[in-house]
Parts: sequence; C-alpha cells; structure tokens
Amino acid sequence: MPHIGKRVRKAREGIDRIKLYPVTEAVKLVRDRATTKFDETVEIAMNLGVDPKHADQMVRGVVNLPNGTGRNLRVAVFARGAKADEATAAGADIVGAEDLVASVQGGTIAFDRCIATPDMMPLVGRLGKVLGPRGLMPNPKVGTVTMDITGAVKASKGGAVEFRVEKAGIVQGSVGKASFPQEKLIENIVAFVDAVAKAKPQGAKGTYIQRVAISSTMGPGVKVDPATLTI
Repeated sequence: MPHIGKRVRKAREGIDRIKLYPVTEAVKLVRDRATTKFDETVEIAMNLGVDPKHADQMVRGVVNLPNGTGRNLRVAVFARGAKADEATAAGADIVGAEDLVASVQGGTIAFDRCIATPDMMPLVGRLGKVLGPRGLMPNPKVGTVTMDITGAVKASKGGAVEFRVEKAGIVQGSVGKASFPQEKLIENIVAFVDAVAKAKPQGAKGTYIQRVAISSTMGPGVKVDPATLTI
C-alpha cells in the first residue's frame, strides 16, 4: 500500500470522497487546501459519456475564461509580411515562418500556444509529429488557424483554454489560480463546463456530463454536483 504523506492526509480531512458538493462549497474546499508556497493552479476534470474512438463522439473546443487563467502564456505565431507585423503588435512572443519551423524542428519550443495564418499550414504541417502530441498544433476548429491574428493572440493571452477529450472520455483544463477570489473561480468553472456542454457531439448517447471534479495542483480532488454548474 503506497505511503500517504502527512500533508496529503491533512488536505483530505473534511472531504467526503463520495459526496457531490455544490460548486461554491467545492471551490472553498479546494482553495482552503491550496497551502503550498506557490500559487497553485485550479484544474477541472470532466468524465463524459462519449467514446472518442468514434469520430462522431469527439469533443474539442476552446473557451474564453471570463477571468483569465492567471498564467502568462507565451504565444507563437506562424505568419509572414503584414500578418507577422500584426502578430507582433498584438503581443505575440514569437513570430516567424521558415525560421520558426526550423527552430521547432531543432527542438526549441519556447511557447505555450501556437497560432498560424491559413497560408502557413502547409509549412506548419511538417511539425505535426512535434506539436501534435503536445497539444500545440494550430487548428481552425479552436480558432488557432485564422486570419484574425490580433483576435487570436489577445484571446490566447486573455484566457482562452483549449480542451479535447482523452481516450477514457475525460476532458481536463485549467480554470484559474487558487489565489483568485471564489466568485471569479466559479465564473471560470461554469464557463468551462458550459463550453464543454455546448460541444456535445451528435454521436453522444445517454448522460453526457457524468462526473465533474476540481482540484488544485497539490490538493485532493473534490466532486462537484453538475446541477450547480449551469449558467
């Protein structure tokens, strides 16, 4: 049986691992237990009634969190000419074309979000094996392949969070920092759940949102009553 440290045992105290908590109570439990020296990230995990092996049950999208993520995301943009200038003016951290492709192929990935203009995709496509597994490949479905470079960069910097269902039917994402006021975290959580709900695929049968839990980086998970997560 694995050893459970004193800090973990203390964090779990007062949490019923079976109970579904109202979101207000769940957020308070998570924030109260985020006691490390750094500002812990609050994560959400949703179990969905889908089988992503089937194309008509894939869940993917992006949500603009109303209160941001609390992270300073580094954004890279693949663009040329006027669009490259637009990206720089919008606040992109890295802008390039062939030179940026070569840099990534050489193992340098100094960014957290990647955007590209449509004309750059034949070039960016060469990086699929590098960027794809990291969830960084630009995709028009989540607004990262676009001619609206200013809008995409500002959305990424301002709190846009991509989500994609994993093999086990789970969607995960960051919804803020433990230091956020409780009401701000709740707004972000509700927005995330709403975006996933709206991304329900046609092939989904039965109960779509089955379980929801939130936790901080080093804290225990707290189950949330989905009925308290509607807008």
